[in-house]
Amino acid sequence: MQRRRTAREIPPPLELQCLNALWSLGEANVQAVRDLLAPSRQLAYTTVMTMLDRLTRKQVLSRRKNGRSFVYTPLISKDEVRRLAVNELVDSLFEGSESGLRGYLNGGAQASKIEAEAHTAARVSVPPTEPDEPQALDAALL
Repeated sequence: MQRRRTAREIPPPLELQCLNALWSLGEANVQAVRDLLAPSRQLAYTTVMTMLDRLTRKQVLSRRKNGRSFVYTPLISKDEVRRLAVNELVDSLFEGSESGLRGYLNGGAQASKIEAEAHTAARVSVPPTEPDEPQALDAALL
């Protein structure tokens, strides 16, 4: 059951870390997610619980009661989040052009850098006007 998602629904960094933990675990409770995140980031139990609850409200996770705790399961795949992120990148930085992104990744970055350097060099290499030529200076300013 896939529902239409928008680029703005990409989880923020901390929610994404929790989601990554769940992708690794398959399904887990708050403590298991917290334990998996612990080596790289010490988070309070309530912080992880809040992140998982937010993701559940956004329908990115499902949860079911297991004893006294909830068990969370991802409803969205890592590939779907990647697609959303790439679509947002293309829309915001490449005017919606996937070929523009491909060109950038295939050396367009170097071409853009060379073009920018050439533009800067052209501005810098304009010969200065001699101070004893007021007519030329007036013409340049007009």
